[in-house]
Amino acid sequence: MQSPETCPECGADWSDGQTCQDRFHQMLFWEAERPEIGVVHHLMVLCHHLQHPSLYSEDGLRYSRKLLDDFVANGVTPEEARRRNREAVSSENRHWKVTARPDSVGAYERPIHWTMTSADVVARGIDNYVHSVGEWAQSVYDALRAADEADARS
Repeated sequence: MQSPETCPECGADWSDGQTCQDRFHQMLFWEAERPEIGVVHHLMVLCHHLQHPSLYSEDGLRYSRKLLDDFVANGVTPEEARRRNREAVSSENRHWKVTARPDSVGAYERPIHWTMTSADVVARGIDNYVHSVGEWAQSVYDALRAADEADARS
């Protein structure tokens, strides 16, 4: 059972009084304060949301996992991802919701063991932000792959 000082979705430590949402907003603030570090915004948002799957619909979670794969494993840039997916995710063409709805909330079949969370990124500070978010994205990618491989074996 999770402690009230632990995030129920990603397991991050909240004993300092900061929730994952607080840390998400801290990172957004840093990006606004120093726009050059926003080069990893796409990864930051994906990592935060993938570690908090209840923010997504079931379809949104599937789509976001594929997007992380494109970014991390295939080196796709945000610009290329937008170009490739423009038609598919256009609200005129998309027949699914990205964010959670009462009838569709994203979840993983089994708990995921996250080795890095937003708490780690924030603890490392703004000067290490770009590198830390890159490491975070790789860790989220690795954790999801490990969970998929474990599911395939069972």
